[in-house]
Amino acid sequence: MEEGSRQRRNLLKLNVHLVWVTKNRLPLIGADEERALYRNIEAMFHRYGAGVLAIGGMPDHIHVLVALSPKYALSEVIKNVKGSSSRFFSETLKPGTWFQWQPNYAAIHVSPGDVERVRQYILGQKQHHGDGTVWSDYEQADEEAGNL
Repeated sequence: MEEGSRQRRNLLKLNVHLVWVTKNRLPLIGADEERALYRNIEAMFHRYGAGVLAIGGMPDHIHVLVALSPKYALSEVIKNVKGSSSRFFSETLKPGTWFQWQPNYAAIHVSPGDVERVRQYILGQKQHHGDGTVWSDYEQADEEAGNL
């Protein structure tokens, strides 16, 4: 490359709000398992070059705000994160316990200007569900929703 010339690079910011639910929306994620499960999910995203900006949820579902790497397909990443976390739950957190995620998920692009608002929403999941201030479009990641 000539001196003074600069190589152009692609700039891709892929912030995505992900939601997925337990099979049959069973409340399987207890307070004792939540933190370790979230750490496992975060570690899996890191393996795919993704940065987890927020993670939160309820006993029957999870929300993750992630800055994805364009190097991997979203479907591949989600499939592996869900599969790994399901195995982690049933083999390590609660050995011999049945645990499974539903096969579908929601993936909603988040513009840079909305990242902090979505991050706060995810971190406040328990409060939002407790006081009825959930974003209903973001809570429908199950088979009955028909949109995934």
